[in-house]
Amino acid sequence: MMEPKPLCGFLNVLKPPGMSSAAVVGLVRRLFGGAKVGHAGTLDPEAAGVLPLMVGKAARLFDYMQDKDKAYVAEIAFGASTDTQDAQGEVLETGDAYPDECKLRETLKGFVGPLMQKPPMFSALKRDGQCLYELARKGQTVDIPERQVTVHDLRLNAMTEKHGALVAVRCSKGFYVRTLCQDLGDAVGCPAHMRFLLRTQSGVFTLENAATLEALQAAKEAGTLESMLLPPEVALGHLPVCDLPHGLEKAMRNGGILPWSRFAALHSTAAAEGKPACIRMEGRIQAIVERNGDRNGDRVKVRTWLGD
Repeated sequence: MMEPKPLCGFLNVLKPPGMSSAAVVGLVRRLFGGAKVGHAGTLDPEAAGVLPLMVGKAARLFDYMQDKDKAYVAEIAFGASTDTQDAQGEVLETGDAYPDECKLRETLKGFVGPLMQKPPMFSALKRDGQCLYELARKGQTVDIPERQVTVHDLRLNAMTEKHGALVAVRCSKGFYVRTLCQDLGDAVGCPAHMRFLLRTQSGVFTLENAATLEALQAAKEAGTLESMLLPPEVALGHLPVCDLPHGLEKAMRNGGILPWSRFAALHSTAAAEGKPACIRMEGRIQAIVERNGDRNGDRVKVRTWLGD
């Protein structure tokens, strides 16, 4: 009897509000019988939306995934700021200088493009091995330097009840929508926090191809769960791809020498400068390689093996 191929793929999960990213990972791991599962970008517990997961050997691909843009829909609540910058925190300041639609639209224009943003204390960033939110819960604060982020697009969708506003934002990695909400409040002269957050896109993963936890459970019961995995190619489309040259399969599998001269398909790509490239075998990407010149000559070295 042939052994099943090892799991290796991405799963785009629609995370519900009120559940941590770690809890989603744990549930999916159990569905896959204890397979290794990791997330490619966390979401706050109260936030909902796209949560890409790496299953099985795909967990080795995190460092090769492209830092693509993210997109969100958020509701800003004007009238109060909180210590967590969202609706779960303690109120720090209140005010009633609520902005009208015209003023808010004009203010949003100043938040488009490259800007400096200070990450919140209630975040998963680490200081000396501890997450900042763990320090914040202990009443500790640390100096967090500002960092440059980019807002590609920021639009007001609608004004909402209870002095709220619904905005859509497309931004770079590392951008905090909670902080944007608080900063917008400061800019219009009215304390504000984030009332609701939905991530609609994370790189190539969107709401349109996201699966609910209920759908995953149903697929498990139907025996079709593995068919929901997306192949590594989905998240590695930015890397050069080369079919393994004839006669090198044994060397590839056993750590033998792979002469760079045999990989002509990569010579005019970024791989020629030592950047990562994908190697395809039997119609599937099974390795991430890099060009490496050393005492063994100019050769290709396997960095990550995804095959059997």
